[in-house]
Amino acid sequence: MLVLVGAATVASADDCKPLYLTFDTGHMGVAPLIADVLRRNDVKVTFFAAHERTKEGDGSLGQHWAPWWKARAAEGHEFASHTYQHAYWRGDVAGKGGEPRFRIQPSAGPQAGRSMVWSGRQYCDEIALAADRLASVTGRKPLPLFRAPGGKTSPKLLAAAESCGWRHVGWAPAGFLGDELPSSEHPNDALLKKALADIRGGDILMAHLGIWSRQDPWAPAVLEPLLQGLKQRGFCFHTLREHPQYRGWIAGHGG
Repeated sequence: MLVLVGAATVASADDCKPLYLTFDTGHMGVAPLIADVLRRNDVKVTFFAAHERTKEGDGSLGQHWAPWWKARAAEGHEFASHTYQHAYWRGDVAGKGGEPRFRIQPSAGPQAGRSMVWSGRQYCDEIALAADRLASVTGRKPLPLFRAPGGKTSPKLLAAAESCGWRHVGWAPAGFLGDELPSSEHPNDALLKKALADIRGGDILMAHLGIWSRQDPWAPAVLEPLLQGLKQRGFCFHTLREHPQYRGWIAGHGG
């Protein structure tokens, strides 16, 4: 059934096409504006958080931003780990006795830029550290999900994480909303037009709470017309707790 909202026609909850909007952390400079847009448009999302360097305050999971995260929890958003140090997987390494090990390079914190070799247990601990911090600042248990920085993983890394109770979440090809791309080559109006044309029901969408390198910020300039345009096309928004690929995992792992 279609219902009228002002001048726009949107699908009712019974027949809408679901989308799953997610945000990774970043410099947090546009985080308050993004929260305003989400609230105004009644959209719930899943935030993947790491403790990254920010434009103000002591990092994205520090004390300065703790009230912001707590407010998002009160609004009904969901949370998951993005690894505490925004730790990139750079490759698999042969370990003794066949135990897989991984070359990891954090991009945040005191070890930023260092290349290290971690066991699967160390990587799991890194996922859990961000989740524990989120639980502390939000008062809400994060989902047993994580997103590797850059979406970079290997089958062995995913298996190690799952053995510790963490399932990885990527994004749909059309769900890459382009806020990491240079604005000189990918202006906001072009990114908006592409997203509205390409996104399909069931897609997981991904953007950030601030990208250092983008001169013309994607959010919130693109976010509000994107949400409104997608709603007018019959889409609706859910958190990953409701995603058919993950809801069974979440229910089975204490989420």
